[in-house]
Amino acid sequence: MMILAPSILAADLGRLEEEIEAVAKAGAEYIHIDVMDGMFVPSISFGMPLIKSIRRYTDKVFDVHMMVEEPGRYAKAMKEAGADLLCVHQEACKHLDRTIQEIRSLGMKVGVALNPATPIEMLECVLDQIDMVLLMSVNPGFGGQDLIPYTLKKIHCLRRHLIDLGLHTDIQVDGGITFENVRQVIEAGANVIVAGSSVFRGDAAANTQAYLRIFEDFGH
Repeated sequence: MMILAPSILAADLGRLEEEIEAVAKAGAEYIHIDVMDGMFVPSISFGMPLIKSIRRYTDKVFDVHMMVEEPGRYAKAMKEAGADLLCVHQEACKHLDRTIQEIRSLGMKVGVALNPATPIEMLECVLDQIDMVLLMSVNPGFGGQDLIPYTLKKIHCLRRHLIDLGLHTDIQVDGGITFENVRQVIEAGANVIVAGSSVFRGDAAANTQAYLRIFEDFGH
């Protein structure tokens, strides 16, 4: 199933309620929320108070992408703030298995993210424990970057490997997704698409619907 996850990092923060309601009503199923600590990535972004404050705007899935060192420290607080799916970076977890189990025990879905240059083999031991793999198609920390071309091959390799294992794990792709390249990303094997600038630049509802029309071509 194809899922659109608009990234509010690119939204107009002065109109965040309107922006979220627009994409939700237009059919987006996830709201992608980037949490950055200024350590794992250079930027600092959203935290628990903002997530809690916007939870009342929509019942859509809050897909929280933890770009922080040792994200397991915040799992309980993120659950209490309203996260439904917590995605942590393999590179940021000293004990990834423990972090996955902690998230699962709190009743959230679990995702694990890989930076562009991190090989998919790093997740071999945990693939059957997680709901989603997030493959970064840019180096994390800033919006508006161009998709790194070699990540398309990485998506393809991961999807083939999941099929070989008999797993139906979601593959989310985040970074540089546009109307011009999204078909390539889907054809490579992704089924959860994070889009920021291309959704919130201009008419967010119309842009959301345009993505969903593309998804229909792939049997959404």
